[in-house]
Amino acid sequence: MSDWIVSLEGTEAGHQLAMMLALSAALLHAFFGALQKGRHDPWLSRGVIDFCYGLMALPFALFVVPWPEPHMWPIFAGAFVIHTAYKLAQGYTYTFGAYTVVYPVVRGTGPLFAVIGAGIVFGEHFTGVQWAGVFTLVAGIFGLAVYNLRTITVGRETMMPALMLAVLTGAFVALYTTYDAYGIRATADPFTFLAWFFLIDSVAFSVIAGLRYRSMAERPALGPLFSRGVLGAVVAFFSFGSVMLATRLDKVGEAAVLRETSTVFAALIGWLILGEKVGPRRLSLMALIALGAVIVEMGG
Repeated sequence: MSDWIVSLEGTEAGHQLAMMLALSAALLHAFFGALQKGRHDPWLSRGVIDFCYGLMALPFALFVVPWPEPHMWPIFAGAFVIHTAYKLAQGYTYTFGAYTVVYPVVRGTGPLFAVIGAGIVFGEHFTGVQWAGVFTLVAGIFGLAVYNLRTITVGRETMMPALMLAVLTGAFVALYTTYDAYGIRATADPFTFLAWFFLIDSVAFSVIAGLRYRSMAERPALGPLFSRGVLGAVVAFFSFGSVMLATRLDKVGEAAVLRETSTVFAALIGWLILGEKVGPRRLSLMALIALGAVIVEMGG
């Protein structure tokens, strides 16, 4: 399969597959966010998910994919630092702010920075039409955040630091998207990068969650927690793996923008599964996000 993926790089078939992978990642990322939003402590949920996908990656890294080339180890070290910082920023963002407000800010800031980063690192350049699509998508996402901010009644006193943290987290999203795209392109086999990334990335928050669990006065039952962890790990594998393969096959900026349609999918999940109200204004903003993604794709 690796040879087939590599053979599609830079081709029209590769472009089409990258688009499908990025949209699949968006849908799966929305499910991933909903899992972290559940009844368990978000730090524990994230740690258990990381622990589970580390265990799943271990046999693939050791026995299935080719061993990483020597120059990949510093790249993995950089990815470990960036992703740990991102998850810490995200954890504090969700701690201080309402999920429905800060999540769109994180996801709206990410693609804007990622497109700029891809231009600097990979020499990618968007057309004027594509930039119009980026700003349309970002306007819809931030509009959704503002709309949700106006409707919340609790936690408003911590909303300003939460929004600042959300912008910082969005910057980390752009940073890891660009850096990981560099990493997956630096190895001959893209699945080598994915397997070893998941194994190495699982360490930090597994330890953090274990320490947090030990310090709790009332510890949650491990069965339901690990059930959520296994499900989240599978979703993370396919979500992150899909968008990373998309950045190897085609433009990093386009993949980053298409992935942020996850905000639309998150709202649809909240409406169809969680029973949340959507209303005409949120529907209009969701349509604006989707329109921005279409403009980016059609303007390329």
